[in-house]
Amino acid sequence: MKWKFWQSTDSDLEQAEVTEGENPKSSILRVTTALIGLYLVAAIIIGVIWSREPAGLDGFKDLEQQSGLAQNAVTGTTTTATFIAVADKMLNKSGGYLSNDIFPPGVWLDNMHNWEFGVLTLLRDTARVYRNDISRSQSQSAENKNLAEAEGKFFFKNDSWFLPSTENTYAEGIDFFKTYQQQLANNQNNEAQFYARADNLQQWLATTETRLGSLSQRLSASVGKRQLNTDLAGDSSASQSTNAPKDQLVQTPWLEIDDVFYEARGFTWALIHLLKAVETDFGDVLDKKAARVSLRQIIRELEPTQQTLWSPMVLNGDGFGIVANHSLIMASHISRTNAAITDLRALLTQG
Repeated sequence: MKWKFWQSTDSDLEQAEVTEGENPKSSILRVTTALIGLYLVAAIIIGVIWSREPAGLDGFKDLEQQSGLAQNAVTGTTTTATFIAVADKMLNKSGGYLSNDIFPPGVWLDNMHNWEFGVLTLLRDTARVYRNDISRSQSQSAENKNLAEAEGKFFFKNDSWFLPSTENTYAEGIDFFKTYQQQLANNQNNEAQFYARADNLQQWLATTETRLGSLSQRLSASVGKRQLNTDLAGDSSASQSTNAPKDQLVQTPWLEIDDVFYEARGFTWALIHLLKAVETDFGDVLDKKAARVSLRQIIRELEPTQQTLWSPMVLNGDGFGIVANHSLIMASHISRTNAAITDLRALLTQG
């Protein structure tokens, strides 16, 4: 009995040693699993917060004061300050700039990636018009060096996360615009100019009109439609490099429908702010052409594009079906805006 007692005790000790040897591994596994689960839950919650589109620019009417140039406000101050504010908001909104994130939740938020790309597209177009038209008196005049540098910065790829990162490159572009803005306010130096002329406004509106036309077509193609080829219409002697079908089905791929929708949301969000600034800096030109009300109507047509999307996803119902089609609604607003811009450009060409 005594021997059996000790034999039983030795077996228990061996089992205890085995159990003690397994406990650290199982504990590490449980802790690791719990941490991963906690991280994923936190990432989902943070992702929901970061997915909220920013509201309008804070203190839009006081952008000159925010830039520290209120006392020296000159022609171009409001538009330049708005450009800087829009770019800064893209980089420093809730969650920061997300298009180059490589870890959750940022990498999952493709809707915000496309929203940012829409804003970036307008910034790129505007930066180019600034460099080539608005800051130059004529085609033979020298370009502003700061604007030349800024344009290159904003055309840097939008998804670089390291050496250099996209955020840092775009921030450098903003700094060049801030330097240009300071030059505008310096009465002792005419190195920088902002020419609020009808032809410059037309050039920017023409670029914007082209972008809106493309977005409208891509949004309308969410349900697919048969489209005739009108590429060579209006010129019997025109030709193109390769033949294209006379009739084809144009349809946005199903997985890209929400991408196009949020790209349009970002573009129109930025456009609303810049149009409001343009009304200030080009006010005399608009009044001379009796076109101020036309510009305000364009802004009014764009404002519904920023209404809250109550659906958890972008719906793609048929045009007259029982389920909404958010892309077609967005396309409707953008198409009317595009038509209004065409009318405004026509007014600006009149004497």
